[in-house]
Amino acid sequence: MEVVAVLGASSDSSRYAYKAMEMLTEYGHEPIPVHPRETEVLGKKVIPNIGELAQSGKKIDTVTVYVNSAISAKYEKDLIKLAPKRVIFNPGAENPSLAKSLNENGIKVENACTLVLLRTSQY
Repeated sequence: MEVVAVLGASSDSSRYAYKAMEMLTEYGHEPIPVHPRETEVLGKKVIPNIGELAQSGKKIDTVTVYVNSAISAKYEKDLIKLAPKRVIFNPGAENPSLAKSLNENGIKVENACTLVLLRTSQY
């Protein structure tokens, strides 16, 4: 089981970030929703930003990103401080500059769809 921060988590069931929260739970992982305006997603308390999650001291295995590059770029220092084993940039969330910085700091980066990875046993 991995602890997975879902950056851009949503309470809107039509959003892929919501589906990721559902599917991560279904596959036995512990998703942690991260979003500045949401308060609860699928019964889980939402953390407002990566910085607060990093300060919590909770060990995060993976961060799966569902926000655009302009938003994710703001979290570069916090992601490095959080030090997950990997960051997954889902389609539309790719950020080559941030990916390079994360790689340089020992964090594995994937441009992939979390939902597909889970369904195809590649997660």
